[in-house]
Amino acid sequence: MKATIAAAAVAALAGGVSAGSVHHRHAHAHDAMRALEKKDYNNGTCGCTTIYSTYYGEATLSFPPVPKTTSTPPPVSTTSTAVVVPTPVPQTCSTTGVYTFPATTVTLTESTTVCVPSTTAVPSGTHTIGGVTTVVTTATTVTCPYATVSTSEGVTTSVIETTTYVCPSAGTYTIAPTTVTASQPTTVTVPAVTSYTPGTYTQPEVVTTVTETSTVVYCPFDIPTPSASTTPVQVPTSAPAVSVSVSVPVIVPTPSYPASSPSSPKPTGSLGGAAGKAWGISYTPYETGPEGGCKSASEVASDIAAIASAGIKTVRVYSTDCDTLANVGGAAAKHGMKLILGIYIDSPGCDAHNPSVAEQISAIKSWGNWDLVELISVGNEALFHGYCQPSELAALITKCKGEFSGYTGQYTTAETVNIWQQSDVSAALCPVVDVTGANIHAFFNTETDASQAGQFVKSQLNLVDDICQGTPGIVLETGWPSQGSPMGLAIPGESQQAEAIAGIVKECGDKAVLFSLTSDQWKDGTTACQCEQHFGLAKQLGISLSVSI
Repeated sequence: MKATIAAAAVAALAGGVSAGSVHHRHAHAHDAMRALEKKDYNNGTCGCTTIYSTYYGEATLSFPPVPKTTSTPPPVSTTSTAVVVPTPVPQTCSTTGVYTFPATTVTLTESTTVCVPSTTAVPSGTHTIGGVTTVVTTATTVTCPYATVSTSEGVTTSVIETTTYVCPSAGTYTIAPTTVTASQPTTVTVPAVTSYTPGTYTQPEVVTTVTETSTVVYCPFDIPTPSASTTPVQVPTSAPAVSVSVSVPVIVPTPSYPASSPSSPKPTGSLGGAAGKAWGISYTPYETGPEGGCKSASEVASDIAAIASAGIKTVRVYSTDCDTLANVGGAAAKHGMKLILGIYIDSPGCDAHNPSVAEQISAIKSWGNWDLVELISVGNEALFHGYCQPSELAALITKCKGEFSGYTGQYTTAETVNIWQQSDVSAALCPVVDVTGANIHAFFNTETDASQAGQFVKSQLNLVDDICQGTPGIVLETGWPSQGSPMGLAIPGESQQAEAIAGIVKECGDKAVLFSLTSDQWKDGTTACQCEQHFGLAKQLGISLSVSI
């Protein structure tokens, strides 16, 4: 099923209206390939003694599907899933139509720790995910909770267990990861330990139009500002030198990183290329076949050489897995190209305590070839998918600025236009970004055909330019599929793709990153548009992937 955060707006080419609500999101490369670089931890090698004890937390949350609507899309009124703690509530919309999810308020009078489900996309194969990562600086004993499942008489229940590690030396240890085996790319659910501080959590009423069957809509809660008497829940340890974090991303209160001062000078310099030319293209170092997998350094070097030969100056990457920094960065340096780096957030846990985020920050710091970097995007549609609150994402961008002390260039995040237009988003993010980064796909606006794609993207970019006063907009994704099913007036096909891309390059190619170099068979081919596997633009841009290096 396709997961999307609720948004309600009507898109049109004319009149300056955002395309976000009908802008159905295509599968991003990192979503499906995230597990490629997950380390295969082996607790048996850490030299630790493990003592298990079990206690059962509150009842496992149950998320029954929303009642089916009729086959036509009239307004549908639904009843919210019962909520006992303020997790983002997934609602399954079995058919297309207009859905209304009533507002819900949850009040916690004391700190609460529970098991909640967490999802992650994995390719086929066996993967080790979750668990608790513990970093110790000296020999010590660590006691911490972790989430797992218990099966009794055929009933599987998520439970919280505790384990005590006696670690004889400094190092990094992972406690109780989960091993999953998938016969094909899929989304798996694992339990995660999540803590909530006392307060009143509100999920506003959400009205959304669903254009695809079996869509999951997440309705997030606003995170209250902790009062002076609120004490955050901390993982117990027996030594103050121990740092413990949950590997399955969790929802935590807004981090207390210092916000950027509005008066702080922003980096100078402009992004983009020559008018009427393609400036940048998105790239992922993954094999394009059904099984996916990481490309070799020589394969990546060949791809980057081919991109450079077509006159494209900038490559956008989404994360650091598959040796992206070393392989893509090294090839880009050889051909005088620049990089847009990314820190990817693909599940709740929008701060530097999320092990996935921390790993990416660490990798970028260690690499540190700042002269190759012209922009860093912290997050890709993390707000759209409900993984972050605006204030959390702003705090994480500020945190990255402090971590990447050798980098003096520009920062942004990538969101759809309708997300940027929300007042709480612009209020939180405008002070901390140097450009307003937007993903704009004309194909998912059902009133736009290929001949209008360039005008549509340019009109949306004009809206983005006005969101953060004094901060220019930039298009971080835009494309058109060569195969698939029509989305209203938007028809996929090679000739349509050629027409759409030519129009986009003509209208705003100097301020746009095209999506993407290759078509990828490991992506989901069963969505409504059946187009996810067919966004490759190499042919249309005159990029020969057989170029030698």
